[in-house]
Amino acid sequence: MYAVDWLLRRSELSPHHPAVIDTVSGERLTYSVLNERSEKLAAFLYHETGLREGDRLAILAQNRPEHLLALFAAQKLGAVLVPLNFRLSRGELEYILRDSAPRVLLYDPGLKEAAAIRAAAGAEWSISLAAGKTEDCLFSKIMSETLHGDFPRPWRSLESAWLLLYTGGTTGFPKGALLSQRMVTWNAVNTAISWELTAADVAPIFTPFFHTGGLNVLTTPLIHLGGTLLLPGVFQPAGAIKLISEEKATVVFMVPTMFQMMAAEKDFAGADWSSVRFCISGGAPCPPAVYEAYWRKGLAFKQGYGLTEVGPNCFALNSADMRRKMGSVGKPVFHSAVKIISEDGPEAGVNEVGELLIKGNHTSQGYWHNAAATEAAFEDGWFRTGDLACRDEEGYYFIVDRKKDLIISGGENIYPVEVETVLYSHPDIQEAAVVGVAHEKWGEVPKAFLVLRPGASLTAEEVMAYCRTRLAGYKVPKEVEFRPFLPHSAAGKILKRELKSKKKEKREENKGYLSEQR
Repeated sequence: MYAVDWLLRRSELSPHHPAVIDTVSGERLTYSVLNERSEKLAAFLYHETGLREGDRLAILAQNRPEHLLALFAAQKLGAVLVPLNFRLSRGELEYILRDSAPRVLLYDPGLKEAAAIRAAAGAEWSISLAAGKTEDCLFSKIMSETLHGDFPRPWRSLESAWLLLYTGGTTGFPKGALLSQRMVTWNAVNTAISWELTAADVAPIFTPFFHTGGLNVLTTPLIHLGGTLLLPGVFQPAGAIKLISEEKATVVFMVPTMFQMMAAEKDFAGADWSSVRFCISGGAPCPPAVYEAYWRKGLAFKQGYGLTEVGPNCFALNSADMRRKMGSVGKPVFHSAVKIISEDGPEAGVNEVGELLIKGNHTSQGYWHNAAATEAAFEDGWFRTGDLACRDEEGYYFIVDRKKDLIISGGENIYPVEVETVLYSHPDIQEAAVVGVAHEKWGEVPKAFLVLRPGASLTAEEVMAYCRTRLAGYKVPKEVEFRPFLPHSAAGKILKRELKSKKKEKREENKGYLSEQR
């Protein structure tokens, strides 16, 4: 089946509808203008750099319109876009560049390590995204000139690769998940139908484009529909509150850390968010206190779930059910199949915990140059998520924990998320993570890592006493460690593998997601 050129078709169907509002530059781009600029880039890439079908086009930049121009120029040419995580160390980025071998690199020269990465990329072409008229500002020149002529438009099937997204592995180097035209298209269809999105929706994009949460939670589904994206630049909670109000945003997706930071702002309670239909949290479990903060404001607030390899939008929860099913991710999206399998193989029963498997047209083709990882992840077309889940008697799904994070203490299963939920309910605790540590008698026991709210004071004994009134004795953390911050991935997930490390010194880039705002 033929894969449609999304921007070309959008520019025909809704040419004057606002596609992107870049609040940093102040530009408001219609679908017609966005397509025209993407066509210019595609023509240059074809005629000047020799970018062809299947070639990789890498980009190192924060969220900006050029990301979208590159995404759709790649689609027009049948090339594969490789968004690079600018928060990674030089060594990690160099590994990804060696693995993906891009022909062309687009980069923001203002980013840390940009010059070094440009030199190490090995790309035939490195194009700066700097604005201006000098020789170093080639991208600006491409946008200001007339088209270099038309370019051959390859026959793109739905199985043609479109994106190569590198996922953070628990060990070793990241794996490149290969996302096809089919996968991105079906995720857009599933999201629009199941989340009831329309062309009238306006969504701020706070999560980074190098992550599936930035590109595929709302960006690609809304462009597919003809909605409007807000690009706010670096996330600042006070600025985000103002932007959502002034631009009349209708759907807000963030990671829990961002929602928590906004709720702590003095202007949050009084801000006019009457335009917002719902807020959805993803990337990590959301503390109950965050739900309550947004419900008190009269907002629909719920939890999402997904992975780079399967969507990422895999479930939908009706806003009418958000309170009585707090913590549930809802039910599977329209065109998807899910099942939960127990440890010994058969499907799990009602309220029985097992591993979540997902199948459908919204799943990845596998991992780039990694047949072993692909074979391990897929079983008869089912993707093994590695997440433990359960389904209640009404068919609502709950994500219990990561399978690898399960703590087995004296033969008893302890799900860290359950313990973390109790810890988050304490008014003095801002962040919590629970991991298993070795124990001579019990094999392993839970240990809590905590960040306290500003000005708060707690002792380990007080934390344990609080947990004893709310948890079975074997679930209570046997150790408590207080830290000024916890390490986060770019997706907002706490990096538990680093907490398990005996090393006290952490790399600068792992001080936390949004560390530049802390």
